[in-house]
Amino acid sequence: MIGMIVKGWLVVLICMIQSTISYGQHDVVKDGEASDYNLNKPEREEWLRNAPAGLFIHFSVDAQLGIVISHSLVGASADYVNRYFNELPKTFNPARFDPVEIATLAKLAGMKYIMFTTKHHSGFCMWDTKTTGFNIMNTPYHKDLLKNFVEATRNAGLQVGFYFSPEDFHFLHTHNMLISRDNVVMSGEVKKEFDQFTRTQCEELMTNYGKIDLLFIDGEPKEVVKATCWKLQPDLLITRGALKTTEQMLPGVTIQKPWLSCITIGTAWQFQPTNERYKSGTNLIELLIEARSKGGSLLLNTGPQPNGTLVAEQEDRLRELAAWYFINKESVDSVQPWVISREKNIWFTAMNNKQTLFAIVTGLPDWIEGDQKSFVLHSVKATANTTISVLGQNGIIQEYKPGKNVSPSFRQTDSGLVVSVFRTQRIYDDHKWPNPIVIKLENVQPAIDPVQVVTLDARSSGTSLLLSGKVLNFKPGTAMKARFYYRPYHGQIEDLYTGPWIRSATIFIDNNGNFKTTISGLKKGQQYEYKATAACSGIELEGDKKLWQQ
Repeated sequence: MIGMIVKGWLVVLICMIQSTISYGQHDVVKDGEASDYNLNKPEREEWLRNAPAGLFIHFSVDAQLGIVISHSLVGASADYVNRYFNELPKTFNPARFDPVEIATLAKLAGMKYIMFTTKHHSGFCMWDTKTTGFNIMNTPYHKDLLKNFVEATRNAGLQVGFYFSPEDFHFLHTHNMLISRDNVVMSGEVKKEFDQFTRTQCEELMTNYGKIDLLFIDGEPKEVVKATCWKLQPDLLITRGALKTTEQMLPGVTIQKPWLSCITIGTAWQFQPTNERYKSGTNLIELLIEARSKGGSLLLNTGPQPNGTLVAEQEDRLRELAAWYFINKESVDSVQPWVISREKNIWFTAMNNKQTLFAIVTGLPDWIEGDQKSFVLHSVKATANTTISVLGQNGIIQEYKPGKNVSPSFRQTDSGLVVSVFRTQRIYDDHKWPNPIVIKLENVQPAIDPVQVVTLDARSSGTSLLLSGKVLNFKPGTAMKARFYYRPYHGQIEDLYTGPWIRSATIFIDNNGNFKTTISGLKKGQQYEYKATAACSGIELEGDKKLWQQ
């Protein structure tokens, strides 16, 4: 009898184990990476390839505390969690949120779409949802903020994007589950309820606001969201969840398929009133340039203040970006990568099947108005019909300098195409404009057929690291040298604030295109990032970046 009881309990236990599902490991699509389940239409992905930038807006109920959006709930005390869910909505009133003003600024800054946070991980919904009381309607604001955003964005001629988190801390809390982003285990019954909850929220978003152009899915499970949203809106372009979508960094190499990178103006996604570090306007412009040179779209993030207005520092930087874009939009709108992404501090974009080239000169903030500078481009070759100009300038006159010859010029030499240009346009009253200048070259040809450099995995021994790389399609006897660059890695948030790269000595490349070197003196326990490079004819070609935990 005892044996039969034990056997019965074992059957029940096995059934209970089999009915639990971890949504953190079910149909997982790693954030930032592309997915095999991709129903994006090719024309929609091509649209993204041509869109230089978008504006990301992170905004939720905890903006009024000036803290990280949602994540403070993980590991929080019961008292904190209860007050977060029950007290914060009572004081959230973004009465000065002006989506018309934001959309106007976004369009000036070159954005072609705006991605708005409909629901972040906390579960707070910024729309009039019937699925939960934890939403914008149960606040002093008491209006569907999302509706106003959609209308203003559409009226500005921009595409409408929704950020949506299927992860929902409020759902976990109301089901007496530990708030976590990892290993969230639900019984079969709760999982079924959760999937329907998520499905209903997606149905509301995809049916109550007209045509939605883009969707950014952050967290798991993505597949329920994708299936529901594509069914209701077949023309929807899903970025994260379907396409490569890097965060707080740009890829190290050109990527042929459409991609985007989401990056904050400061360090925080949501409004952070203190202890914040903002990137300069020049930094943001150069991020846009680099993204475009590698074939991607820059999704630049802003976080409104609790009352809904933009932070002055963020608005200022968007306006600096707008000024640069107004002058140089031709170099980033509907362009493609050149045969290489850059030569030192000069980045490239191209159009018309690479017959028109934009050489974007960065890293010269002290270029004085009226001065002439010359550059040698090794990857470009002139033709009989080549012409040269500087975007925004007529090449005829400099203010207050009558008779001065300020015409741009070029000459082909055996070592490369030499271009000479003046900076003549006054942008600031003090005659100092620290941002990149764009040289336009029409009817040119590539001068090289570049090889591809690959960064291979590293191996460690004590405080030393063996780095390996490979040049694909390497031709023995080619005058090419290799080296590695490396530096300490301090985390995703710090990637764009970190120190300069350290160069290794030059390395011999064997007949198979392989090369390697050992670097020593590394700090134990420190994570490092590294990349392989190979140089030929004055051009250094880079492999992608990789990480190593020492």
